[in-house]
Amino acid sequence: MSTDQSALLERYHAALTGVFGCPARVLVRGEGVHVWDADGRRYTDLLAGIAVNALGHGHPALVRAVSEQIATLGHVSNLFTSEPQIRLAERLLELAGAPAGSTVFFANSGTEANEAAFKLARRHGADDPSGRRTRVIALERAFHGRTMGALALTHKEAYRAPFEPLPGGVEHVPGGDAAALRAALAPDDDGDTVAAVILEPVQGEAGVHGWPAGYLAEVRAATREAGALMILDEVQSGVGRTGTWFGFQNTAVTGAAEPVVPDAFTLAKGLGGGVPIGALVCVGPAVSGLLTAGQHGTTFGGNPLATAAGLAVLQTVEDEGLLGHVRAAGEAVAALLEDLPEVAAVRGHGLWIGVDLADPTGPAPAGGLAPAVVAAGLEAGWILNATGPSTLRLAPPLTVPVAELERFAAALPGLVAAALTPAEGDRP
Repeated sequence: MSTDQSALLERYHAALTGVFGCPARVLVRGEGVHVWDADGRRYTDLLAGIAVNALGHGHPALVRAVSEQIATLGHVSNLFTSEPQIRLAERLLELAGAPAGSTVFFANSGTEANEAAFKLARRHGADDPSGRRTRVIALERAFHGRTMGALALTHKEAYRAPFEPLPGGVEHVPGGDAAALRAALAPDDDGDTVAAVILEPVQGEAGVHGWPAGYLAEVRAATREAGALMILDEVQSGVGRTGTWFGFQNTAVTGAAEPVVPDAFTLAKGLGGGVPIGALVCVGPAVSGLLTAGQHGTTFGGNPLATAAGLAVLQTVEDEGLLGHVRAAGEAVAALLEDLPEVAAVRGHGLWIGVDLADPTGPAPAGGLAPAVVAAGLEAGWILNATGPSTLRLAPPLTVPVAELERFAAALPGLVAAALTPAEGDRP
């Protein structure tokens, strides 16, 4: 059976459900910040599997950890536990500075972690003596996942509409507007109050948009006053992506002098370095006690293989000083990109960078300039991502050398020019 790229893509379309459209390439191998396709072409990966491959591809520490663990014990179900599961939970709580009585629930993905967070919010509401704490607030432009509960929290209409009616009781308010949030936290006309506010420290799918200085601290204060939980979706921002272990610890993200500690937060993506894992971290005994035996569960979540991978990622980030590298490398590439005439704005949060491209002097490509730059980048050996018609998102491995980022900044003007050059068949 043929294994060249075109043949593999034909087989893909014949065998897989078409929810992802047409894959750009068939990738067969990775090493560090590079991957190779089935035809042998090499690409520099500045997306890292959408902020997943924190250590890049084939990192020896991760390979060693999962190889040793699968040879020992891969899965046991949650009728039992394992040492890696316990150790990873303890380590996450330590890194978060969580108080005694805090706990971790392990899932398999960010969406699953956010589903657990949604159920946590419902349990908090059910425990209210009034019986009227039924509402959940999320933000406009938010993305929290595609399962039904997480989708109810997600704002984008195109994602939501095909699957309505979604779970009810969710309201979306403008992000960054503390007055709007406080108004929404007031009881509604029926006297119903808010169980939780769920938000991202930085909105990734919206184009890597942060908040006005002090906004997250305002959310923290307002939720405490209203008796609502503050739940942070750290699926993309967690595990060093912004240059601190978690986004709520990063004063450049929060605009506050101290960490803005939520009642709970979710993790996934970079935590497993490519091995599927998610987590809901509950801060303090009151929140940790909301979900009790039988009220939630998972077959695969927290299995020895995934948690061994998570431990290896955290240890490597620490051993290799990657938090400092993320901050320095992110600042360096953001400064280079800001100086380019092809760039209108840069929003940098460590190695999580939104790049708004300047409006072209002539007609923009159909679908927008940023998707055309992604396509031109792929032809030139770069893996990039567009979150909208004019916005690129960079989320490279935390291990990316600064030289690769400098090389990309130097290449971007040429990629924009290529994106604006009509294809041969499109020329008059």
